[in-house]
Amino acid sequence: MRALVLSDIHANLEALEAVLAAAPPHDVVWNLGDVVGYGANPNEVIDRVRPLGKFVVRGNHDRACSGLEVFDFSQNAKVAILWTESILEDDHREWLRSLAMGPVTPEESAVSCVHGSPRDEDEYLFTLDDAAPSLQAACCPITFFGHTHRQVGFATGEYTETRFGPEYNLSSEPEQFPLQLRSGYRYLLNPGSVGQPRDSDWRAAFAVYDDEQSIFTWHRVPYDVAEAQRRIRDAGLPNALAYRLERGF
Repeated sequence: MRALVLSDIHANLEALEAVLAAAPPHDVVWNLGDVVGYGANPNEVIDRVRPLGKFVVRGNHDRACSGLEVFDFSQNAKVAILWTESILEDDHREWLRSLAMGPVTPEESAVSCVHGSPRDEDEYLFTLDDAAPSLQAACCPITFFGHTHRQVGFATGEYTETRFGPEYNLSSEPEQFPLQLRSGYRYLLNPGSVGQPRDSDWRAAFAVYDDEQSIFTWHRVPYDVAEAQRRIRDAGLPNALAYRLERGF
């Protein structure tokens, strides 16, 4: 089985369309949450995401934009949340509210999917110290997580713990970086953000997991950043949300 692993689309329609066009053949789609927030096309992105499959883990922006909870966000994020909530179609709002809290195990798989971490759906895993407790707490040997908007992995095995990530040329072309997973290890793997990368690479990020080959492949693909920025500005959202897309931070 081959799974397309997406996370943190953040209402960026241009990035999502580029990812779906570039994605290699796959059998299922696993979505790690934050479908909306920040970007200017929440309704269109939800319309595009829902037919891809039912497996979607909720993110903190999904909860906030659907009115489930109030969070301590940055000012720009708050503006985007209130704007998103004001234009969401009723059906889309209810769909966001119905999303499952991670960790969740997809059918016919031996992996777990979360938004933040196996211990807390809102926890950020940036460093090995952050990840170490979650590596031990995870219910499955392999856990896919998002939330940080960075392509990164953590592993433990043979008495060692490591942090790693893909190595790219940082060009404007599509690139991929395969990771061979080892038997007996426990992994936390982040596919990166489709719609708002924050690892100094502006290209849309995603991953593909092949359970038969035990290979997790990180991908980056260029998209029409200028159009995504135009939509944000035309919607009256903070300019900083548009500017950061071209910088990848």
